[in-house]
Amino acid sequence: MSVLGKILIAGAGSVGSVIGGFLRKEGEDVSLLGRESHLAEIDRCGLEITGIWGRHLIKGFSTLATRAEELSGDFDCIFLTVKTYDTAEMIRAVAPLRKSDGIVIAAQNGLGNLEQVAERIGKGHTLGGRVIFGTEITAPGKARVTVYADRLMIGGYDREVTRRQRERIEAMISRLDRAGIPSGFTEEIQPFLWAKILYNCPLNPLGALLNVDYGVLGDSPELRGIMSGVIREIFAVARAEGISLFWENPESYEKDFYERLLPPTRTHRASMIGDLARGTPTEIDAMNGWIVRLGKQHRVPTPWNEALTRLIRFSAGLRKS
Repeated sequence: MSVLGKILIAGAGSVGSVIGGFLRKEGEDVSLLGRESHLAEIDRCGLEITGIWGRHLIKGFSTLATRAEELSGDFDCIFLTVKTYDTAEMIRAVAPLRKSDGIVIAAQNGLGNLEQVAERIGKGHTLGGRVIFGTEITAPGKARVTVYADRLMIGGYDREVTRRQRERIEAMISRLDRAGIPSGFTEEIQPFLWAKILYNCPLNPLGALLNVDYGVLGDSPELRGIMSGVIREIFAVARAEGISLFWENPESYEKDFYERLLPPTRTHRASMIGDLARGTPTEIDAMNGWIVRLGKQHRVPTPWNEALTRLIRFSAGLRKS
């Protein structure tokens, strides 16, 4: 039985399918907005989720839509799970479908998504989700959970969370936990988003450029030198932005990175590898590219992040030509 009201997964790719699927498994009223081939298979056979959290076959979604216009609206919660370069277009499409007191949770990679959502619906209704487990679509209608590094964290933008919203988020977290996705609440999501940036920016572009898994990167002294440069620059930019990080300095983060965060995800391969192979856009501009952008604003040098950003852009351009 639904206790959270109407939920929309706006971008039912791998992450959205897993979140929406597990919520539906707990009896929630979930609608999916995504690609036709994926949703058609779900309509025929159900959504199959496999991987490290077991095998689940989930049916009974309220609506399977390929366009926002097909949805009736009045959603209590909208999970935004599209790629960062589609954020502006998607929030324009789904914002009118939100209840007046409804919330949007931007559960995406990179930085800049919260700002775009808040500009459309206001900070008070905007929340962020830090997703740091790996997923992939193995075939239409099938999603797989590949690795898990830490809990899904959900929290407010600049601490603007009302008591009612907090109660709703905590109920959401309880359902996600019960479904099998470890989750937690935070008053402010920004430090968690920056923690993910610290994890993704050293690994994703290097893994994509070299076509190797994370373990190969962590085992190489030469590549560790590059990743250390990326990490130091992110710390400097975060300091200039006034962001409170969970680590006092780059050295303490690197110790945690190599000893705790990286080992469980050694076999993971960056989704950017697939982006380059398919010639589809990458999220580099919301990751290392965003650090470069902020660095220029604050006059903080970011040569390592800029080099990786330029190399990914160049590689993506080669695949298109």
